[in-house]
Amino acid sequence: MTDALLSSFVIVFAVIGLTEMVDRTNFALIGLAARYRPVSVWAGATVAFWTTTLLAVGIGAALLAVLGGQIIYLRLGGGIFLLAYAAHLYFVPESERRSPVGRSPFATALLLILLLELGDTTMVFTIVFVATMPSAVVVALAAGLALTAVAGSASIIGRRLGARLEPRALERVVVVVLTIVGVVTILYALEPGWFPSFL
Repeated sequence: MTDALLSSFVIVFAVIGLTEMVDRTNFALIGLAARYRPVSVWAGATVAFWTTTLLAVGIGAALLAVLGGQIIYLRLGGGIFLLAYAAHLYFVPESERRSPVGRSPFATALLLILLLELGDTTMVFTIVFVATMPSAVVVALAAGLALTAVAGSASIIGRRLGARLEPRALERVVVVVLTIVGVVTILYALEPGWFPSFL
């Protein structure tokens, strides 16, 4: 793996993994793991995460193909979308963003995570990363593995940490991260020379 691809992998893995750790989806997993078998919760979440990751990469690649040489518009759009999503998380109460669940632990985790992740923070980041990183395959692998790791940790420690975490406080961290990455993405679209060559 070249330095640029390795750097891309590390950046995507870190951003997706850290963002997901403080995301509502992770808290949903922790809650499920506190009530059901962690292995079933992890398996269902992993299938859902890889599904949304591949969907996000496909959307990003399709947008790049349609826009051709006009990648600036995809980057600008991605940055604006991240800022809009940050505003949505900040202003819309979490109770109004809840999703239904299934019956078995596996189905519950699969359905819940799939619905929570569609259009969620990490999916948006993945779409944006496809436009800013040199390889969509590296983005898919890094994002999918990061989400799989987060699902595993949430499933294992859910029962112990579930009562101690403050989802609303950590969601504010997500809003700040979205805002920063949104602004950086817009700046990168307008002035790519300001950023390292591996972006």
